Amino acid sequence: MPHKRHGPHNVRDQHAERNIQSDMCSVVDSGGRLFVRGQVGYTIHPTARQLVGLGDPASQADQAMKNVAQLLAEVGARLEDICKVKVWVVDRAFLEPVMNVLARHLKDICPVYTEVIVDGLARPEMLVEIDVEVVRSA
Repeated sequence: MPHKRHGPHNVRDQHAERNIQSDMCSVVDSGGRLFVRGQVGYTIHPTARQLVGLGDPASQADQAMKNVAQLLAEVGARLEDICKVKVWVVDRAFLEPVMNVLARHLKDICPVYTEVIVDGLARPEMLVEIDVEVVRSA
């Protein structure tokens, strides 16, 4: 069965100031196993994205989870289908507020987590990135 790719686009559409020509998509469906592009505090829009929560990791995490929920809904999945969550933050102090936001969005779902502190993300204003792996329930 071929993979289904949802929301294909090129990086140049979101990072016009950079010379990056890379095709990607928002979700890859591999027979019910879904891989969702890492989500940050920007609203979902192919060319007019807006940052939510400048300087506020909790607000950025909340927007990222809203994006995850939207993308999953677009491919017929739900937050309850999330199996693994990977969280990247640019400061160890951000883990607590970010994880509290995730706990609110994923209450009673109990996925596995990986938490990583990094020196930076794709843009300096990004404080958190959330990546999920999903197995669509029947």
